[in-house]
Amino acid sequence: MERDDEQIGQSAAVRDYFGTHYAAMYRFYEMLRDQGELRGLIGPREVGRLWDRHLLNSAAVVPYLSSARSIVDVGSGAGLPGIVIAVQRPDAEVILVEPMERRVAWLTEVSEELELQNVEVRHGRAEEYDGALEADAVTSRAVAALSKLVRMSMPLLRPGGEMVVLKGRNVEREIEPALKVLRRFKASEPEILEGSTVDGAEATTILRVRRG
Repeated sequence: MERDDEQIGQSAAVRDYFGTHYAAMYRFYEMLRDQGELRGLIGPREVGRLWDRHLLNSAAVVPYLSSARSIVDVGSGAGLPGIVIAVQRPDAEVILVEPMERRVAWLTEVSEELELQNVEVRHGRAEEYDGALEADAVTSRAVAALSKLVRMSMPLLRPGGEMVVLKGRNVEREIEPALKVLRRFKASEPEILEGSTVDGAEATTILRVRRG
C-alpha cells in the first residue's frame, strides 16, 4: 500500500500539479511518512495513503485562496492544510495556530526544514487570538462542527474576509445549526464547493463563507 502511495507521489500528474513546489511537497511527504505516526500526527492506516487522502486533499483548497495575502490555519496539527498552503502560496503570509505543544514543535521543524519564510507558528487556541489577527482568509481541516468552527474562525477575519474550510460530504447538515452564529457575524450564504487536483484523486468538499 505504501508503494502505491509512493507511486502516486512520484507520478507525472502530481509533479506537474505542484510544479516548482514539488520538491518541498515531496520532502513534507517524507517527513510525514517517516515521523507522522511515531509523533502521533496521523494514524497508522494513514501512512500508506498520504498523497491521496491528505496532501492532494489539502491542496484542493489552495485555488480558493488565490486572492488572500494573509491566511490563518486553525488547528494546524500535522500541517494539513497549513503547510501545504504555505508551500503553494509563498507570496502569502500563513499563520499556523495550534494548541498542542508537540504539534507546534513539529510545525516549526517542518517550516525550517522546508525553508518556508512565509510561515509563522502560534501556540494556542484560535479563541485566544480573537481581535489579535485580521486575516484575508481562515482555513481548517477536520477541526470541529461548523457552528463551533464559525465561532473560532470568524473573529480572526477582516470584514469581507473569507472562511474557506475543508469539510466532509455531509457538510450541508451542519449549516442549519450554524445559522445563528453566522448571522451574528453578518456572514454571507455558505457556499459548498468542489475541490479537485489531479485525475484519479478524490474530489474534496470545501465550504466558503464571507464575513460581513
